[in-house]
Parts: sequence; C-alpha cells; structure tokens
Amino acid sequence: MQLQRLLSYTRKAVDEYQMIEDGDHIAVGISGGKDSLTLLYALHGLKRFYPKKFELSAITVDLGFEDFDLTPIRELCKEMEIPYTIVKSEIYNILFNIRKESNPCSLCAKMRKGALNEAIKAAGCNKVAYAHHKDDIVETMLLSLLFEGRFHSPRTYLDRMDLTVIRPMMFVDEMDVIGFKNKYDLPVVKSKCPVDGYTKRQYAKELVRQLNTEHPGAKERMFRAILNGD
Repeated sequence: MQLQRLLSYTRKAVDEYQMIEDGDHIAVGISGGKDSLTLLYALHGLKRFYPKKFELSAITVDLGFEDFDLTPIRELCKEMEIPYTIVKSEIYNILFNIRKESNPCSLCAKMRKGALNEAIKAAGCNKVAYAHHKDDIVETMLLSLLFEGRFHSPRTYLDRMDLTVIRPMMFVDEMDVIGFKNKYDLPVVKSKCPVDGYTKRQYAKELVRQLNTEHPGAKERMFRAILNGD
C-alpha cells in the first residue's frame, strides 16, 4: 500500500467521525508492531496538510521484557520530529514472576492502559489514537459481543480520564497494513510476550477468518453493521 492511499483512508475516518479538532494534542501508543507504526506514519503525513492543526506525541509502555530494544523507533520519531516517551514498568515481572498468571492478558491490558493513560495526561495530550484497522474493529466487536455484551464506537470519550480515543485506521484492511510495512520497511520491534499468539484476540481473528471463508463477504458485512449501528 502506498502512503497516499493510507492517508486517503485516514482522512476519510478523521473527517467522517470528526476525530481531530484545531489545537488537539494526540498521543500515539507505540507497541512496536506494524499497526502502531503505520498509524504514526499516517498521522505524521496527515499533519502536514490537514486544515485543522494538531500536535503529535508517541508513547511506549515498556513492559520490562529483556532485549526489547526500542532504538529503531526512537530514531524514527527523531526523524519525524515527534516527541517520544518510553514508560518503564514492571508489568512483565509482576504478571509472570510474582503473580505467575496463567491467563495474564486481561490484567496486562489494564495495567498497560493505566500506565499509558497516565503518560498521555503527563504529556498534555487530550486525545489518544489507537491503531485499530478494519480487521481489529470487527474482531473487537466479536470479543465485546461475546464477553462484554456491548460495542465500541470509532470515537470514544473516557470521562474518568477526560480523554478522547480515536481510531483513524478504521477503514484500512490488515493486509494493506502488512503491505505498507513491507514497502516502507517499518522498524518493527517484535513482541517478547510468551503468550503472544495465544490470546482471545487471536481466537477472534481466527473466528472472523473462518466465518469469512464459510460465508464470503461476512467480514465486510460485520464492519458495515458496526458503522450502521454507531
């Protein structure tokens, strides 16, 4: 996928859901994966020509895994002139060594999100951009339906944090993100998590894939249902 196409999809989402206003300071949570790095490129590119002026900051919550080298991402942010904050944490040690959690994902997500939101507020940001692409949106819908009984909007206000969550990549397919990563040689830092690939998210991904195989077009119809129900 070309950068121009990524920017077109991003602007469509931002415009249709009024995700960005003049004076916004948007935090991008950087995990090190392809999705968050693609989002960083998308918002950095959009910032250059979007009529509403906004600032960007990038933040990574370091869970404490050994050999998790964020130097390539630090260099990318420096090149883009985007302030980059790395939040050191003991989340890995707490989950795997102290508590010895057999199913750590839910608690990890809560702890990581708490540390991220704290850093976002400290940086003076009023919005946070999640790198959810179209496949993520559908998978999240399934997970929320199965385990929470509710849907999430592409634009959400967190009243406790006085923070707005936006999802500018909601119209981008995961295959396009993979293509973008390969074309632009994004400096992906691979996850060191021992349960990576064995999560509820992976279960939802495989379920969507199966449904779309058995019922061609099912993923797209589910995505349209989410938009129509918003």
